[in-house]
Amino acid sequence: MTKLAYQLYSSRNFGPLSDTLTMLAELGYEDVEGYGALMGDAGSVEALTSGLDATGLSMPTAHIGLDQIEQNPNHIIELAKRFAMRAIIVPYLEPDERPGDALGWKAFGKRLALAGQPIIEAGFEFGWHNHDFEFQPMPSGDYPIDFILGAGEHVKLEFDLAWAQIAGHNPEAWLDQLGSRVIAAHIKDIAPKGEKTDEGGWADVGTGIMDWPKLYTQLKALGVPSLVVEHDNPSDDGRFACASLTALRGFETTQSL
Repeated sequence: MTKLAYQLYSSRNFGPLSDTLTMLAELGYEDVEGYGALMGDAGSVEALTSGLDATGLSMPTAHIGLDQIEQNPNHIIELAKRFAMRAIIVPYLEPDERPGDALGWKAFGKRLALAGQPIIEAGFEFGWHNHDFEFQPMPSGDYPIDFILGAGEHVKLEFDLAWAQIAGHNPEAWLDQLGSRVIAAHIKDIAPKGEKTDEGGWADVGTGIMDWPKLYTQLKALGVPSLVVEHDNPSDDGRFACASLTALRGFETTQSL
């Protein structure tokens, strides 16, 4: 079966990290995906290290802010080595930092590619994690994602399929187009319109409108190495983690029949 990861950001509002990691290991997750706040200082790094060691969980990927990478790439590389990571992913760009035209996005793509160079040279993969704004067309007809990935082949993508669908796109078609540029994927689901408003409109995997049985098969066929379960605002992270893993295991069983 495919190893599935859990984005720890999904549980940021619940309990101590040690309890979250224990819960995930007991459910059957093998990997987690970290994010910057969990590695913000020496104490946080030690807590994360201890929690992973105690549960046997691995952390092959992590979200790290672009500013953090630019300011101290050697520190990020040391963190990646410490946790035996495979890839560093830049997760987000604040609204007031987003370019407004193709020229601006082209410049941002170059900035991102430059920031990733030391990461690549140290032997790690480097990528961008999308939301919906990267798939919104500009007056020129181009998409920001074109410039983000166009600045250098070494810039890969952690493809958040649900955000692409929210932007009005067919994630299946984008997977076909992006191919080997996708080094990880976020597996999250969208609730039917008007439902789960207390959870930001997101749903447990397999209970929303995303065609996850088909998309999951496509991701596996492409050989995407990291499939990361995520929910931006679950009301119960244990419920979400359990239900989503059960659904994905069901897809695996169906495929093997």
